[in-house]
Amino acid sequence: MKKLVFNFLLIIAFSASDLSAQYQPKDISRSDIKKANQWVDQTYNSLSQDEKLGQLFIVALYTNKDDNHINQVRNIVTNDKIGGLILMQDDAAREINLVNEFQQKSKVPLMIGMDAEWGLYQRINTAHKFPWAMTLGAIQDKDLIYQMAAKIAEDCKRMGINWDFAPVVDVNTNPNNPIIGNRSFGSEVSNVTQSALSYANGLQDNNILAAIKHFPGHGDTSTDSHLDLPVVSHSLERLNKIEIAPFKALMNKGIGGVMVAHLYVPSLESGKGIPASVSKKIITDLLKDKLGYKGLIITDALNMGAVANKYKPGELDALAFKAGNDIMLFSQGVAEGKKLIQKAIDKGEISQSRVEESVKKILLTKYFLGLNQYKPKNPDNVIYDINNESHTKLVQNLYANALTLLKDEKKLLPLNSNTTYYYVPLEEAPYQTFANQLNINSKIIIKKASEINSIPANSTVIVGFHKDNSTAYKPYKISSESKKILADLSKNQNVILNVFGSAYALKDIDISKVSTVLVSYENNDDSMTATADAINGKTKISGRLPVLVNEKLKPGMGIDLKVSHTK
Repeated sequence: MKKLVFNFLLIIAFSASDLSAQYQPKDISRSDIKKANQWVDQTYNSLSQDEKLGQLFIVALYTNKDDNHINQVRNIVTNDKIGGLILMQDDAAREINLVNEFQQKSKVPLMIGMDAEWGLYQRINTAHKFPWAMTLGAIQDKDLIYQMAAKIAEDCKRMGINWDFAPVVDVNTNPNNPIIGNRSFGSEVSNVTQSALSYANGLQDNNILAAIKHFPGHGDTSTDSHLDLPVVSHSLERLNKIEIAPFKALMNKGIGGVMVAHLYVPSLESGKGIPASVSKKIITDLLKDKLGYKGLIITDALNMGAVANKYKPGELDALAFKAGNDIMLFSQGVAEGKKLIQKAIDKGEISQSRVEESVKKILLTKYFLGLNQYKPKNPDNVIYDINNESHTKLVQNLYANALTLLKDEKKLLPLNSNTTYYYVPLEEAPYQTFANQLNINSKIIIKKASEINSIPANSTVIVGFHKDNSTAYKPYKISSESKKILADLSKNQNVILNVFGSAYALKDIDISKVSTVLVSYENNDDSMTATADAINGKTKISGRLPVLVNEKLKPGMGIDLKVSHTK
């Protein structure tokens, strides 16, 4: 009987906590929850109304901008008592020093966020780059994604970051999407959901908050919301089946944040041209009430053209809060936003209980992330700590597991160390790492595109499509010259085509006469090294296509190739 009463009380304690915030550390005790709620109440009651409103805002900090920018942020932290910062480019040590300074100046500890979908490298180019989500979507062992996110969490902690605005759970059904593309796990709801859950758990099990984005789904858009307002014109039935489905599946998994997109979705919002990020129907009625999400709701960056071109700073923040967001990200008008929110409270348009709900959610999350006991970070050796051998080993294993063999009709893989191979690198990006690694176990002769006529007939030729992957948004299309060279070589040679770029690159390429097709997804030293090892037989190939490329290349396609050092 005592045990039953205890379990009942435990359920009540956890339910009460869930009303405030969805994220909480694993295996948290009843007494810890009590302490957390006491700290929240005590802190909330100690704040002035102005300080409470300040908790609702996160502003951007760039260390690659001038001292004027740094001083502006310093003044906002000090005068507007904001709730957090989003770290942008680019100096890790300087960011640590500034965060230490700003935390010291803040009555309530700041929540420090970063877009670190592919690790800190997304903002700090001296950090180690992890694979893009599209590459991860090809990996069958989702525990590897968990391991990656755990490593990203370690790097975040090293920097004093508490919130990684990741993972993206948009279902990328549009190959021409200019802003999601490589950032999506793929075009299948189940794969996106499973991959995202592994990523989010890898962060949160290591005390870094996750945020699934971009609600209600940015996967089928052809406009970049950084520039203008994209429209998602699907029916409600389609939205529920595809766009909203991963969010719905992840709502009760304890994920700490949902980021709302700047999208116009007529099926969900009848008001003409109203973005999701300021839509009460989408945020309060759908996300909070219908889907029952209780975690932190945060806008996408408020400096993005989709909304910044339409609303004034401050006005936008007030509209976003009124719609149901808890946090306004990348605010361009904190002081004005606070004034307009207070004016709406005074008029009875927003209740004070709504402020209390959001601020207490924010405070409880901060407590669970350990911010009530903030310890300054040491900037010494930070670059080594966020980019070392442990990163390289993990990342190369991820690329190896993503490799997708779409066909191997003549069984040309793995390479035979007794055979001479010709290698023709095409497209615009570096290829030398791949050539060097191949040469370790196999005899490779490099031929330029202009020299292919000198390759003896019936040779085995590796063609590398090396695409520029310096950012996630570079075009994946293959030039007509490269297509012609591939077609010419396929007439009288045995061709192994290796795509160091998006699988979408194969969308309009005839591979019917190409014996072997391998997709590596990205072109960098880690992916090239992992690919060379795999085709030399050192590691298995087991990836599956994460996207619908065309009618012949569908999600889930891929052939397993076992390890075989010799052939």
